[in-house]
Amino acid sequence: MRDRGSSRTFAGYLTARAAATLAYQMASVAIGWQMYDLTGSPFALGLVGLVQFLPSLVLSLYVGHAADRYDRRTIVAISQALEAVALLSLALFSVLHFADRNSILLIVFLLGIARSFEYTTFQTLLPALVAQEELPAAIARNASVRQAAVIVGPVAGGFLYIAGSGIVYLTGGCLFLLSATILARLKMLMRLQTAREPGTFTSLFAGITYIRSQPVLLGAISLDLFAVLLGGATALLPIFAKDILAVGPWGLGILRAAPAVGALTASLYLARKPLQRNVGKIMFAAVAGFGAATVVFALSTSVALSCLALVVLGWTDMISVVIRASLVQLETPDEMRGRVSAVNAVFIGTSNEFGEFESGLTAAWFGVVPAALLGGIGTLTVVAIWMYLFPQLLRRERLRAN
Repeated sequence: MRDRGSSRTFAGYLTARAAATLAYQMASVAIGWQMYDLTGSPFALGLVGLVQFLPSLVLSLYVGHAADRYDRRTIVAISQALEAVALLSLALFSVLHFADRNSILLIVFLLGIARSFEYTTFQTLLPALVAQEELPAAIARNASVRQAAVIVGPVAGGFLYIAGSGIVYLTGGCLFLLSATILARLKMLMRLQTAREPGTFTSLFAGITYIRSQPVLLGAISLDLFAVLLGGATALLPIFAKDILAVGPWGLGILRAAPAVGALTASLYLARKPLQRNVGKIMFAAVAGFGAATVVFALSTSVALSCLALVVLGWTDMISVVIRASLVQLETPDEMRGRVSAVNAVFIGTSNEFGEFESGLTAAWFGVVPAALLGGIGTLTVVAIWMYLFPQLLRRERLRAN
């Protein structure tokens, strides 16, 4: 990022990331509200997360290998173009009043296929833009831009939904096309990628093998997996917004944006003052704070308190995300970065999309408040267990091992 050309490239990367994140967040609000409005079913909301998660699980090994063998920029651009097609299809279905539970799930499934390629490969681009010593700060800056989009996206999606779900999907599709165009035109984006080994059964599973051999990486990734899998209450936000807090789509947009407000402030702080010491202890404390904030949110019947709990949830989550992402990128050789990122993406997808299914299922069984409360308590339990299982992570002093 020191020369002017690299700065322009990094700025282009950030612009593309912001546009794609805006598109996805706006669409998520519209899909969640439209699905619950059509079905009134928490289980249907859970299915939205499940059909997004399945493609990333099934395709993960191939996606990672493709990212290590082919032009990563091209993979992301094509994936975003396909995501645009999916959202434009949802817009058409909504305008023509063809949208129902099954059609939404089918298009979201196709969206999940494209996103599985985009999400994994996008993670591998940033190390090609900055020097290793600048990577933690660059990750924090990237997170700041992303979280700003996560704040604006749900709010914009909620207000645009007043004009109709089709308007939200149309806007999101255009933003995905903008991101794909920017990435396709970027120069020097692949300067770190070198010749790749041919595809074999061993190389296909090399990412899993590598992570298993690194206790710090395995502990950090799996901690995030189980904590967010149990404590992720965002899938239930349409129910909290409509049935408990009694706010409309605009209120849902504000609730979805609240975690990003906390995450943005945390990422801005970390961009200016990267973590230097006690990163292991800080990560465990952050995940514990995530669980505690989930408990408060579950018990709240006040919009203000709920938003405050979600802000704290976002703050603590961002701290753990920056630590985990920095560890993954700094301790992974570039020739394996795609495969390791693919495994990391499966863990993240499991905690996020499959976590939405888990939240919807438990809400259908026990009720929305008990489901969110049990999730927060489960996260705190995982923190205690992981401190015992992964002492190397707990004792980790710095982001870089040397």
